[in-house]
Amino acid sequence: MANLFDPDFEESSDQDGFTYRRAKLGAQAGAERLGASLFALSPGEAAFPLHYHLGNEEMLVVISGTPSLRTPDNERELKAGEVVSFPRGEAGAHQIVNRSNEEARVLLLSEMNAPEIVVRPESGKLSAFGRPPGGRGEGMHKVFRQSDEVSFWEGEDPPP
Repeated sequence: MANLFDPDFEESSDQDGFTYRRAKLGAQAGAERLGASLFALSPGEAAFPLHYHLGNEEMLVVISGTPSLRTPDNERELKAGEVVSFPRGEAGAHQIVNRSNEEARVLLLSEMNAPEIVVRPESGKLSAFGRPPGGRGEGMHKVFRQSDEVSFWEGEDPPP
């Protein structure tokens, strides 16, 4: 049974700067088209790089602590209970960073549409998903540098 206050953290990351624990509460509750992930962020850590989604809207609810919301334009500290939405596209670019001295917990809610493209503007990369984001189910997840872009017709030969 999924529980926000007694979560089953089934996933974690120990990538430097991106260390977290994650409870996929939506999947644990049996949701198919909605995602809900509780992230526990240690001091100095972020859940993901600055990014935006082209296919899925997201919403964040601060459960505890004082994480910071970083966007391309600014950064501000969030308080427990705050709710922030991230629309699809560049206007929804965001990163959650815990700059405090205590653990922060945030709940991220999202649509689970596939296919999906996630753009990381600072590294110039994008991810192409053939499955819903968040690791549910089987399917493609490929990462590309945008600088590798080619023209539509490059390498395409006429039919034999």
